[in-house]
Amino acid sequence: SLGLTWSQSYARAKTLLERVRLPDPDAALHAYPHQLSGGQKQRVAIAAAIAAGPKLLIADEATSALDTIVQAEIVALIRQLVAEDGMTLLFVSHDIALATELAERIAVFRHGELVEVGATAQIVASPRHAYT
Repeated sequence: SLGLTWSQSYARAKTLLERVRLPDPDAALHAYPHQLSGGQKQRVAIAAAIAAGPKLLIADEATSALDTIVQAEIVALIRQLVAEDGMTLLFVSHDIALATELAERIAVFRHGELVEVGATAQIVASPRHAYT
C-alpha cells in the first residue's frame, strides 16, 4: 500500500492519469476496463508503468492496435515522459518507422536473432541486413 491512505492513493492515481493526458481522470478511476477505449487503456498502462518512478521504461508494442492519430499521441506522450523523468526507453515494435521517431539506437531482430544494431540514422540510411 506504500503507506498511503485511500484518499492519498486516489489523489496519486488521479495525478498519474493527468500526467498521461487521460481526459476526465475521475471518470476513468471509476470505470471498468471494458468501458475505456484502446487509447485510454494504453494511457492507464503507461501511468501504472511510471508510478514508481522507474529509470527504465519498457514499451512493448505500446502502439499496436491503435489508430494512427492515437498512435502519434502515445508516441508524443512517451517521448515527453522519458524526457521529463530522465528515463531510458526500451521501445519494442515491428514498425521500424515508428521506432525511428523515439530511438537513438535500433537493434533489429529476426526470428529471435540479432541481425543489426546501431545508431538510428545509420540503420535507416544504410541498413546492412535485408530484413531491416
